[in-house]
Amino acid sequence: MLREVCAAPCEPAPSLTDEELRHAAAARSSRGRPSAGAWGAFKLAVARWFDSGAGTAADDGAAERRVDWVRNVPFMAMHAACLGVVWVGWSPVAMMTAGALYLLRMLAITGFYHRYFSHRAFRTSRPVQFAFAVLGASAAQRGPLWWAAHHRHHHAHADRPGDPHSPRRDGFLWSHMGWFMSPAYFATNLRRVPDLARFPELWLLDRFDGVVPVLLGAALFGAGEWLASAAPALETDGMQMLVWGFLVSTVAVYHATYTINSLAHRFGRRRYATRDDSRNNFALALLTLGEGWHNNHHHYPGAARQGFRRWEIDVTWYFLCLLRALGLIWDLRTAPAHVLNSRRLAGPFDGSPGQS
Repeated sequence: MLREVCAAPCEPAPSLTDEELRHAAAARSSRGRPSAGAWGAFKLAVARWFDSGAGTAADDGAAERRVDWVRNVPFMAMHAACLGVVWVGWSPVAMMTAGALYLLRMLAITGFYHRYFSHRAFRTSRPVQFAFAVLGASAAQRGPLWWAAHHRHHHAHADRPGDPHSPRRDGFLWSHMGWFMSPAYFATNLRRVPDLARFPELWLLDRFDGVVPVLLGAALFGAGEWLASAAPALETDGMQMLVWGFLVSTVAVYHATYTINSLAHRFGRRRYATRDDSRNNFALALLTLGEGWHNNHHHYPGAARQGFRRWEIDVTWYFLCLLRALGLIWDLRTAPAHVLNSRRLAGPFDGSPGQS
């Protein structure tokens, strides 16, 4: 019944009109453009800690490609706070929590932020769509509309002018994390995601994307304090759960995800002659639960399964198959046989024939 009632709203929608997009952009930008001068820029950067839509129009793509250090204070603080492991120690409970949250949130990023929101590789109900959007947002990689909009833009310009994060064009550090620290890529271009922008719950989650990670951190701290009182034999507490369960786990998910932009376009083997420099990388596939089969993905982006061969381990695909068996998702798209068997000459960045 849930499938019959809720499947239809998740079908791709007609493109929004320019007027609708302008209204949505105006709503996202209730604070308007920043006032002139350094003080105005500082206030805007701080405002964006709480409201990612502050001061943005539909697209800030023309902004200067530089790092806004004030805007990124929370991101940098997350990394510095991981040093807290020296003081809080560790416990099996804290370590298992960190591992579980790494897996769950990575699956939300790979299975839903990437394969569903960005590429519409399967269908689901509106409640499940939102549930996994919330889980993905807890990884603190911005909201689902922002993530999908920039990823679709990447595929349209991969390793060519306009690509936000090409390691060949911009180097390792920029492609790994510098690009999203720049005002040029703070905004969500709603024209890239008209099928998603029509859901108000996704729009709110995207605008106030910091709420879910803060709630998760607070919940882990509270759970740790409760365990310290109710089960002292577990030898954990609130700070330990916060540092390991939230901070370390989140930063690990960060950089595992980023390697696909920075490393999977540089290191690995090319099976298909795509127009970009994407590579298949076994080690990255293990780290990211299947995303490392990146040349496969760029060859056929719409597939829910990125490990095209049996030996190409794709944990995200196995997870999606489980969700399908439970009736939570359906109509998973896979690469057709003629795509799987395509063996073309090498692309512009590889002088040797494609390899299997």
